[in-house]
Amino acid sequence: MSDHVLDRPWSGLSLLAFVFPTMVMMVFMGLYTVVDTVFVARFVNTNALSAINMTCPVINVTVGLGTMIAAGGNAVISRKMGEGNLKEAREDFTFLILAGAAVGAGIFAAGTLCLDPIIRALGASDLLFPYCKAYLGTLLWFIPANVVQTLFSNLFVTCGKPGMGFGLSVLAGVVNIVLDYVFIVTCDLGICGAALGTGCGYLIPVIAGCVFFLRSKNLLSFTAPRWKWPVLRESCLNGSSEMVGQLSSAVTTFLFNRAMMNLLGEDGVAAVTIIIYSQFLLNTLYIGFSMGAAPIIGFNYGSKNIRRQRKVIWTCVRFIMAVSLAVFGLSITGGPRIAALFAPDSSPVYAIAAEGFSVFSYGFLFCGLNLFTSSMFTALSDGRTSAVLSFLRTFVLLAGNILLLPRFFGVTGVWLAVPAAEGIMFCLSLACLFRYRDKYFY
Repeated sequence: MSDHVLDRPWSGLSLLAFVFPTMVMMVFMGLYTVVDTVFVARFVNTNALSAINMTCPVINVTVGLGTMIAAGGNAVISRKMGEGNLKEAREDFTFLILAGAAVGAGIFAAGTLCLDPIIRALGASDLLFPYCKAYLGTLLWFIPANVVQTLFSNLFVTCGKPGMGFGLSVLAGVVNIVLDYVFIVTCDLGICGAALGTGCGYLIPVIAGCVFFLRSKNLLSFTAPRWKWPVLRESCLNGSSEMVGQLSSAVTTFLFNRAMMNLLGEDGVAAVTIIIYSQFLLNTLYIGFSMGAAPIIGFNYGSKNIRRQRKVIWTCVRFIMAVSLAVFGLSITGGPRIAALFAPDSSPVYAIAAEGFSVFSYGFLFCGLNLFTSSMFTALSDGRTSAVLSFLRTFVLLAGNILLLPRFFGVTGVWLAVPAAEGIMFCLSLACLFRYRDKYFY
């Protein structure tokens, strides 16, 4: 056995211990995103809350590009590490970080130049337009840091330091919460304060990550990059499912906003914002687990350790199913309490959101396995299968349901869209898991 941190037998407990810091890291990242919306809803107003969700597709695209490079690059790097080619893994790592920073800079430039047309295209009403412009215009300055943060969050795990990402996420979350209070409440900066707090949270993992990876003694570290465009191409193809997932979030968020604006106006948009951000927070458990397990899956695939690969993947599936039941129970029983964090229980926004949870929560029974299956195929360098699954789940099933079901069931149709899409996709994910079990050693 080698002394590589990923090259060891994995029991259920040791696997959970390895991925747990990444799970908590993702929960904290989700938490400090949700904290923005709570502060805005409580200390600005629910129209500002609606504006955050209106601009969310831009952030989805940004995170999607970062996650695509990160997840796909993670598969490439961990595979080369499993093959014993550490020097080339470090070169690819450095190159992909620089590529991510360049992507972030490009988004900042394009977004700043086209800010007003982008906001109008997202469907902002005259009432919401100034809130959208203030929030997105401020947050764009931190977009490069957001992309690099996403890369570091994935690659800390590949480096065998999942606790590093966890600690930085906790720190970033605490700083964001404190700065939200300072900027929004104390300094009375309104929705701009929320953007500033979030942006400062992005900077902490970036600065610490740069310091950490400059140390040559780490398993992964910065080195002289080799500009190997095929590596970027392979990373983007491998991670395309993650990009599809984020692009679909952008599209479905837009469709949710449009449907609720037509049915219930700004209050409806605020209510669907509460549901979407709550879903994002709860889904971080699945996303964090999948991120934490991906390097182990990619390493075992690269080293062709069939027995270990089989045990790891089916342990992951059992864990995901157990967590899905727990998250569903939390959502179905605690939905009204979650809604009350954002809006007073006497408000129409609260009433709409609380009712929505009673239907929307059923999607949590299915989405965990769907997210893990897509991430697993990315880790196995099968970006095509992963992308197809993500495309079907989001652009076909979810977007189709949002367009179709409200025509027959009104507001209830909006809430039904996610459970219906996830339920169908659950069956397809199981079918893919069994179809490819011999090809990928599980």
